[in-house]
Amino acid sequence: MIRLSNVEKVYRTDRIETIALSNVSLEVEAGELVSIMGPSGSGKSTLLHVMGLLDAPTRGSVELNGRKVDSLSDGALAKVRNAELGFVFQTFHLVPDLSVLDNVEVPFLYRGGGARERRRKAEAALDRVGLSARTRHFPSQLSGGQQQRVAIARAIVGSPRVLLADEPTGNLDSAMGDEVLALLSELNREDGTTVVMVTHDERQAAKTHRVVRLFDGRPVS
Repeated sequence: MIRLSNVEKVYRTDRIETIALSNVSLEVEAGELVSIMGPSGSGKSTLLHVMGLLDAPTRGSVELNGRKVDSLSDGALAKVRNAELGFVFQTFHLVPDLSVLDNVEVPFLYRGGGARERRRKAEAALDRVGLSARTRHFPSQLSGGQQQRVAIARAIVGSPRVLLADEPTGNLDSAMGDEVLALLSELNREDGTTVVMVTHDERQAAKTHRVVRLFDGRPVS
């Protein structure tokens, strides 16, 4: 599903060179629920961004579904991300002036298609996350947990094969965090969605199939 081979990511300024990832080789199989853990600055989010084609590796290669993708053009990468990947972040990134339903429809602005079909799929995604009664509300009218559910609905509305989540429970209390993880686990179990989640929470990580631990940009056993 996702394969990283000898990936290195270096950030350079005029004075400083920072190695965020060093010689990372990692494979995530289809249908896995994987958590990535490590101390702050260990490269967790950078790894997720490289896996999600949001950031290109300085060296090494990235494959998605058997296709090498790290050398694709920006336009081609955007198409792959939109068609095959879904993203959930710690901050919900909802548009405050759009209703819940309109927020979930946003990914279709880059895909085209009819308005009726977009609306049908957005409503189905919101029903899946238990928010069918909130379609006309605005983000400010929702709790943090509900906003994260909207973000998940937006991420899954296009039926991506891979869902990448960066600290999806980081801004939530433990009860809401458990609800969000339960939803991600349900998507993995029932839909076969491959889920890769960055987390600081050992309790949440213990509920995933596998934990990848990073230290100083390198996987450790």
